[in-house]
Amino acid sequence: MSRFPFRFDPRYRRAARPFGVSPERAWVDVKDGELEARYGPWRVRTPLENVRAAEITGPYAFLKTAGPARLAITDRGLTFASNGERGVRIDFATPVRGIDPLGLIRHPELTVTVADVEKLAGILRGEQS
Repeated sequence: MSRFPFRFDPRYRRAARPFGVSPERAWVDVKDGELEARYGPWRVRTPLENVRAAEITGPYAFLKTAGPARLAITDRGLTFASNGERGVRIDFATPVRGIDPLGLIRHPELTVTVADVEKLAGILRGEQS
């Protein structure tokens, strides 16, 4: 198993805490053929075979990414951001549940700002284990 904690910028940590997001409740796991991302009360879970691509992205605007999980209105992408510098955008072959508890909105991509973006992106691309 590989667990990737989020890298929290102090400003992002303060903005996220009222929404139940903290370092203890924010991580990405890659294990047993599955990807699971948690960001406070929000979760995304999908088989690794559903991951189509993984790309390192950033920087991000504080006002557009700080606080709770963020839904992009234009493409339904989901963002779990704990800093504004870098993250991994994960594209899915089949959109996944994440922002709403009923799963009515499906996300074609998820961006996560973990501490080791290179390693997570490499594992998701099949470059490392």
